[in-house]
Amino acid sequence: MQMKPPRDGILVDIADGVAVVTLNRPEFLNALDGRSIRDLSAAYERLDADDAVRVVVLTGTGRAFCAGADLTRAGGAFQAPHQPVEYRSSPRRPLAFQIRKPVLAAINGHAVGLGMTLALHCDIRYIAEEAKWGVVQVRRGVVPDAISHWTLARAVGMANAAEIVLTGRLFTGTDALRLGVASRCLPAAEVLSAVMELAREMAREVSPLSAGLSKRILWAAADGDMAHVDDLESEAHRILMGRPDALEGGTAALQKRPPVWQSQITRDWPTTGPFA
Repeated sequence: MQMKPPRDGILVDIADGVAVVTLNRPEFLNALDGRSIRDLSAAYERLDADDAVRVVVLTGTGRAFCAGADLTRAGGAFQAPHQPVEYRSSPRRPLAFQIRKPVLAAINGHAVGLGMTLALHCDIRYIAEEAKWGVVQVRRGVVPDAISHWTLARAVGMANAAEIVLTGRLFTGTDALRLGVASRCLPAAEVLSAVMELAREMAREVSPLSAGLSKRILWAAADGDMAHVDDLESEAHRILMGRPDALEGGTAALQKRPPVWQSQITRDWPTTGPFA
Protein backbone atom coordinates (compact mmCIF):
# COMPACT_ATOMS: atom_id res chain seq x y z
CA MET A 1 0.00 0.00 0.00
CA GLN A 2 1.30 3.48 -0.87
CA MET A 3 0.27 6.80 0.61
CA LYS A 4 1.32 9.96 -1.24
CA PRO A 5 0.99 13.63 -0.40
CA PRO A 6 -0.13 15.92 -3.26
CA ARG A 7 3.47 16.35 -4.34
CA ASP A 8 5.75 13.34 -4.09
CA GLY A 9 8.52 14.93 -2.01
CA ILE A 10 7.84 12.25 0.60
CA LEU A 11 6.76 8.72 -0.37
CA VAL A 12 5.32 6.17 2.05
CA ASP A 13 5.03 2.47 1.21
CA ILE A 14 3.62 -0.08 3.68
CA ALA A 15 4.04 -3.86 3.44
CA ASP A 16 4.53 -6.70 5.91
CA GLY A 17 4.30 -4.40 8.93
CA VAL A 18 7.06 -2.08 7.66
CA ALA A 19 6.53 1.47 6.39
CA VAL A 20 9.27 2.84 4.14
CA VAL A 21 9.38 6.63 4.17
CA THR A 22 11.43 7.91 1.25
CA LEU A 23 12.75 11.44 0.83
CA ASN A 24 12.01 11.90 -2.87
CA ARG A 25 13.56 15.04 -4.34
CA PRO A 26 16.55 13.42 -6.09
CA GLU A 27 17.09 16.41 -8.38
CA PHE A 28 17.97 18.37 -5.19
CA LEU A 29 19.75 15.42 -3.51
CA ASN A 30 16.59 15.12 -1.37
CA ALA A 31 17.17 18.51 0.26
CA LEU A 32 14.13 19.44 2.33
CA ASP A 33 12.01 22.50 1.77
CA GLY A 34 9.29 23.63 4.15
CA ARG A 35 6.60 21.51 2.54
CA SER A 36 8.73 18.35 2.59
CA ILE A 37 9.45 18.85 6.29
CA ARG A 38 5.74 19.26 7.02
CA ASP A 39 4.93 16.19 4.92
CA LEU A 40 7.54 14.13 6.77
CA SER A 41 6.11 15.09 10.15
CA ALA A 42 2.59 14.36 8.91
CA ALA A 43 3.74 10.94 7.67
CA TYR A 44 5.22 10.12 11.08
CA GLU A 45 1.96 11.15 12.73
CA ARG A 46 -0.11 8.92 10.44
CA LEU A 47 2.21 5.95 10.87
CA ASP A 48 2.21 6.29 14.65
CA ALA A 49 -1.60 5.84 14.56
CA ASP A 50 -1.57 2.92 12.09
CA ASP A 51 -1.52 -0.49 13.79
CA ALA A 52 -0.64 -2.15 10.47
CA VAL A 53 2.78 -0.49 10.85
CA ARG A 54 5.18 -1.96 13.39
CA VAL A 55 8.50 -0.56 12.11
CA VAL A 56 9.36 2.55 10.07
CA VAL A 57 12.34 2.89 7.71
CA LEU A 58 13.59 6.31 6.58
CA THR A 59 15.69 6.52 3.41
CA GLY A 60 16.32 8.64 0.31
CA THR A 61 15.87 8.33 -3.45
CA GLY A 62 18.95 8.14 -5.64
CA ARG A 63 22.52 8.73 -4.54
CA ALA A 64 21.80 10.90 -1.49
CA PHE A 65 19.96 10.37 1.76
CA CYS A 66 19.39 14.08 2.30
CA ALA A 67 21.59 17.07 1.45
CA GLY A 68 20.00 19.14 4.23
CA ALA A 69 17.85 22.25 3.97
CA ASP A 70 16.98 23.40 0.47
CA LEU A 71 19.32 26.33 -0.16
CA THR A 72 17.92 26.98 -3.66
CA ARG A 73 14.73 28.69 -2.54
CA ALA A 74 14.55 32.47 -2.65
CA GLY A 75 16.76 34.05 -0.02
CA GLY A 76 18.27 30.75 1.06
CA ALA A 77 17.45 28.71 4.16
CA PHE A 78 18.91 30.98 6.83
CA GLN A 79 16.89 34.17 6.62
CA ALA A 80 15.72 35.73 9.88
CA PRO A 81 12.46 34.12 11.05
CA HIS A 82 9.26 36.09 10.52
CA GLN A 83 8.13 35.42 14.09
CA PRO A 84 11.34 35.19 16.14
CA VAL A 85 9.60 34.64 19.49
CA GLU A 86 7.67 31.57 18.26
CA TYR A 87 10.47 30.26 16.03
CA ARG A 88 11.75 26.72 16.68
CA SER A 89 14.81 25.20 15.03
CA SER A 90 13.24 21.73 14.87
CA PRO A 91 10.76 20.48 12.29
CA ARG A 92 7.14 20.24 13.32
CA ARG A 93 6.38 17.46 15.78
CA PRO A 94 6.31 14.54 15.98
CA LEU A 95 9.97 13.78 15.40
CA ALA A 96 11.06 10.21 14.70
CA PHE A 97 12.03 9.53 18.30
CA GLN A 98 8.61 10.71 19.51
CA ILE A 99 6.54 8.12 17.65
CA ARG A 100 5.83 4.76 19.25
CA LYS A 101 7.31 2.57 16.51
CA PRO A 102 11.02 1.83 16.01
CA VAL A 103 12.44 4.04 13.25
CA LEU A 104 15.44 2.77 11.29
CA ALA A 105 17.52 5.04 9.05
CA ALA A 106 18.91 3.57 5.83
CA ILE A 107 21.44 6.31 5.07
CA ASN A 108 21.98 5.31 1.45
CA GLY A 109 24.18 8.27 0.54
CA HIS A 110 25.20 11.78 1.50
CA ALA A 111 23.58 13.17 4.67
CA VAL A 112 24.50 16.76 5.44
CA GLY A 113 23.22 19.35 7.91
CA LEU A 114 19.50 18.88 8.48
CA GLY A 115 19.76 15.59 6.58
CA MET A 116 22.05 14.18 9.23
CA THR A 117 20.23 15.69 12.17
CA LEU A 118 16.99 14.04 10.98
CA ALA A 119 18.81 10.70 10.80
CA LEU A 120 19.92 11.23 14.40
CA HIS A 121 16.24 11.18 15.43
CA CYS A 122 16.07 7.54 14.33
CA ASP A 123 16.59 4.65 16.71
CA ILE A 124 18.98 2.60 14.54
CA ARG A 125 21.17 3.84 11.68
CA TYR A 126 22.91 1.95 8.86
CA ILE A 127 25.09 4.05 6.54
CA ALA A 128 26.70 3.68 3.13
CA GLU A 129 30.48 3.42 2.96
CA GLU A 130 30.41 5.98 0.14
CA ALA A 131 28.34 8.50 2.09
CA LYS A 132 29.68 11.89 3.04
CA TRP A 133 27.92 13.17 6.14
CA GLY A 134 28.29 16.00 8.59
CA VAL A 135 26.56 18.44 10.88
CA VAL A 136 28.00 21.43 9.04
CA GLN A 137 25.91 24.35 10.30
CA VAL A 138 28.79 26.17 12.04
CA ARG A 139 30.34 26.47 8.58
CA ARG A 140 27.13 28.12 7.35
CA GLY A 141 27.08 30.80 10.04
CA VAL A 142 24.33 29.17 12.14
CA VAL A 143 24.23 26.31 14.67
CA PRO A 144 23.07 22.70 14.37
CA ASP A 145 19.32 22.26 14.58
CA ALA A 146 16.64 19.63 15.26
CA ILE A 147 17.92 19.03 18.82
CA SER A 148 21.16 17.60 17.42
CA HIS A 149 23.30 18.83 20.33
CA TRP A 150 21.22 16.45 22.47
CA THR A 151 20.82 13.54 20.06
CA LEU A 152 24.51 13.52 19.18
CA ALA A 153 25.78 13.78 22.75
CA ARG A 154 23.51 10.95 23.89
CA ALA A 155 24.45 8.75 20.90
CA VAL A 156 28.22 9.22 20.73
CA GLY A 157 29.34 10.99 23.92
CA MET A 158 30.53 14.53 24.46
CA ALA A 159 33.99 14.20 22.90
CA ASN A 160 32.78 12.72 19.63
CA ALA A 161 29.79 15.08 19.52
CA ALA A 162 32.13 18.05 19.91
CA GLU A 163 34.32 16.82 17.04
CA ILE A 164 31.28 16.49 14.78
CA VAL A 165 29.44 19.69 15.74
CA LEU A 166 32.23 22.16 16.41
CA THR A 167 34.37 21.32 13.38
CA GLY A 168 31.45 21.20 10.94
CA ARG A 169 33.53 18.74 8.92
CA LEU A 170 32.32 16.20 6.39
CA PHE A 171 33.00 12.61 7.43
CA THR A 172 32.88 9.23 5.65
CA GLY A 173 30.64 6.26 6.24
CA THR A 174 33.43 4.42 8.03
CA ASP A 175 33.89 7.47 10.29
CA ALA A 176 30.24 7.08 11.30
CA LEU A 177 30.99 3.58 12.53
CA ARG A 178 34.14 4.72 14.36
CA LEU A 179 32.35 7.62 16.06
CA GLY A 180 29.27 5.59 16.98
CA VAL A 181 26.87 7.50 14.73
CA ALA A 182 25.85 4.30 12.89
CA SER A 183 25.76 0.66 13.93
CA ARG A 184 26.62 -0.75 10.49
CA CYS A 185 28.50 0.57 7.45
CA LEU A 186 27.85 -1.16 4.12
CA PRO A 187 28.24 -0.55 0.40
CA ALA A 188 25.54 1.87 -0.72
CA ALA A 189 23.73 -0.74 -2.80
CA GLU A 190 23.30 -2.95 0.28
CA VAL A 191 22.15 -0.42 2.88
CA LEU A 192 18.41 -0.41 2.25
CA SER A 193 18.15 -4.18 1.81
CA ALA A 194 20.03 -4.76 5.08
CA VAL A 195 17.79 -2.31 6.94
CA MET A 196 14.67 -3.88 5.41
CA GLU A 197 15.80 -7.33 6.50
CA LEU A 198 16.17 -6.07 10.07
CA ALA A 199 12.87 -4.15 9.91
CA ARG A 200 10.91 -7.19 8.71
CA GLU A 201 12.47 -9.32 11.41
CA MET A 202 11.46 -6.78 14.05
CA ALA A 203 7.93 -6.53 12.63
CA ARG A 204 7.58 -10.32 12.98
CA GLU A 205 9.44 -11.04 16.18
CA VAL A 206 8.97 -7.97 18.43
CA SER A 207 5.81 -7.17 20.38
CA PRO A 208 4.52 -3.77 19.19
CA LEU A 209 3.60 -2.57 22.68
CA SER A 210 6.85 -3.81 24.22
CA ALA A 211 8.89 -2.09 21.51
CA GLY A 212 6.99 1.18 21.92
CA LEU A 213 7.43 1.28 25.70
CA SER A 214 11.08 0.23 25.52
CA LYS A 215 11.78 2.95 22.95
CA ARG A 216 10.31 5.59 25.27
CA ILE A 217 12.50 4.33 28.12
CA LEU A 218 15.65 4.35 25.98
CA TRP A 219 15.18 7.95 24.92
CA ALA A 220 14.32 8.99 28.48
CA ALA A 221 17.57 7.38 29.63
CA ALA A 222 19.45 10.08 27.73
CA ASP A 223 18.76 12.41 30.64
CA GLY A 224 20.89 10.17 32.85
CA ASP A 225 18.39 9.94 35.71
CA MET A 226 18.67 6.36 36.95
CA ALA A 227 15.71 6.61 39.33
CA HIS A 228 13.46 7.90 36.54
CA VAL A 229 14.46 5.03 34.24
CA ASP A 230 13.88 2.55 37.07
CA ASP A 231 10.39 4.00 37.55
CA LEU A 232 9.63 3.77 33.82
CA GLU A 233 10.86 0.17 33.57
CA SER A 234 8.78 -0.80 36.60
CA GLU A 235 5.68 0.88 35.17
CA ALA A 236 6.22 -0.86 31.81
CA HIS A 237 6.39 -4.21 33.60
CA ARG A 238 3.14 -3.45 35.38
CA ILE A 239 1.55 -2.63 32.02
CA LEU A 240 2.86 -5.69 30.19
CA MET A 241 3.02 -8.56 32.69
CA GLY A 242 0.20 -11.07 32.37
CA ARG A 243 -1.07 -9.61 29.08
CA PRO A 244 -1.45 -11.77 25.97
CA ASP A 245 1.88 -10.72 24.42
CA ALA A 246 3.80 -11.52 27.58
CA LEU A 247 2.26 -15.00 27.67
CA GLU A 248 2.68 -15.52 23.92
CA GLY A 249 6.34 -14.52 23.81
CA GLY A 250 7.53 -17.24 26.17
CA THR A 251 5.21 -19.87 24.70
CA ALA A 252 6.36 -19.15 21.13
CA ALA A 253 10.02 -19.36 22.19
CA LEU A 254 9.46 -22.74 23.89
CA GLN A 255 7.55 -24.06 20.88
CA LYS A 256 10.16 -22.68 18.48
CA ARG A 257 7.58 -20.88 16.33
CA PRO A 258 7.00 -17.27 15.29
CA PRO A 259 5.01 -15.31 17.87
CA VAL A 260 1.49 -14.13 17.14
CA TRP A 261 1.24 -10.72 18.79
CA GLN A 262 -2.10 -9.31 19.88
CA SER A 263 -1.13 -5.89 21.22
CA GLN A 264 -2.02 -2.76 19.27
CA ILE A 265 -0.47 0.62 19.95
CA THR A 266 -3.66 2.61 19.38
CA ARG A 267 -5.77 0.36 21.62
CA ASP A 268 -3.32 -0.66 24.34
CA TRP A 269 -1.08 2.37 24.85
CA PRO A 270 -1.54 3.66 28.42
CA THR A 271 -3.71 6.75 28.73
CA THR A 272 -2.53 7.63 32.24
CA GLY A 273 0.82 7.56 33.99
CA PRO A 274 4.32 8.39 32.70
CA PHE A 275 3.82 6.91 29.21
CA ALA A 276 0.58 8.76 28.48
